[in-house]
Amino acid sequence: MSILVNRNTRVICQGFTGKQGTFHSEAALAYGTKLLGGVTPGRGGQQHLGLPVFDTVKDAVRATDATASMIYVPAAGAADSILEAADAGIELVVCITEGVPVNDMVRVKAVLGGSATRLVGPNCPGVITPEECKIGIMPGFIHKKGAVGIVSRSGTLTYEAVFQTTNVGLGQSTCVGIGGDPVRGMNFIDVLELFERDPRTEGIILVGEIGGSDEEAAAGYIRKFVRKPVVAYVAGLTAPPGKRMGHAGAIVAGGKGTAVDKYAAFEAAGVRTVKSPAELGSTMSELLRRRGRRSSRAAVPVVRAPARTAPVRAARGRTVRPPGERRKRRPGEGGRRRPVKQ
Repeated sequence: MSILVNRNTRVICQGFTGKQGTFHSEAALAYGTKLLGGVTPGRGGQQHLGLPVFDTVKDAVRATDATASMIYVPAAGAADSILEAADAGIELVVCITEGVPVNDMVRVKAVLGGSATRLVGPNCPGVITPEECKIGIMPGFIHKKGAVGIVSRSGTLTYEAVFQTTNVGLGQSTCVGIGGDPVRGMNFIDVLELFERDPRTEGIILVGEIGGSDEEAAAGYIRKFVRKPVVAYVAGLTAPPGKRMGHAGAIVAGGKGTAVDKYAAFEAAGVRTVKSPAELGSTMSELLRRRGRRSSRAAVPVVRAPARTAPVRAARGRTVRPPGERRKRRPGEGGRRRPVKQ
């Protein structure tokens, strides 16, 4: 099993015929993703990459039964694309677009609050279940089917965690880049809940950043509900206050959202933390080995030693009978009476 996507996920692309949509749709098809077509308003009825183009998401869903959409629409139209996909009944929307206005995302979050649609992003690398389905911009060749679930705010550090878990032989169950914008779709807790329920995921790597309080909330959730081993890294330990570090949400403001506070929250929750992303793979491998040893010891049945009894020694020429068994008389053999003493 996996979370969010698998080999049966039916995918469409919004912004299909654009430069980015074309490039990453070709990569998804080459990886084996079940991409069934795409949406570009005004180009419905045409073919692109050998697949049909539709004017609207509803038309695409009606024709392909798609359940997931990846969005490569420019920032000004990304929010409307998300809402169009949700209105068409798409179950999973992955918005790769960077620079979506915060006010637009506030409107999207309000609408999706009463919807069954899950949103990953915007400004994210996407979602991949190795060797099954790739929705996003991540390099597919570094991924390997395995047992570690990865969730991250940082795209580049997601790839770092993937590369390490591949090299140590663990592989990944599913990797989810939730994005670094301050207002976005799925958060750490949403993904942690899915990983905890997924039987194929044996351990979880969480990569956070400075800014906001998502990591502290995730630590509280892990302490209460997660029983699988978790390794966490927080980027931005040396970031100066008030300076935005890459992502719009990666900023320490008002004395809140520092890496020190986030590390303290994780450690208080019993999460294994690392100060360098280079230690993510080896640390997870160590935790899983320990867990495996404990499980194997618990699974070995206790064999009780048999009760020891004293050996029965037989006299020469005499038959040894079990205690309490009387000797049977032979035919014609009568009983003997002892003489009575006078």
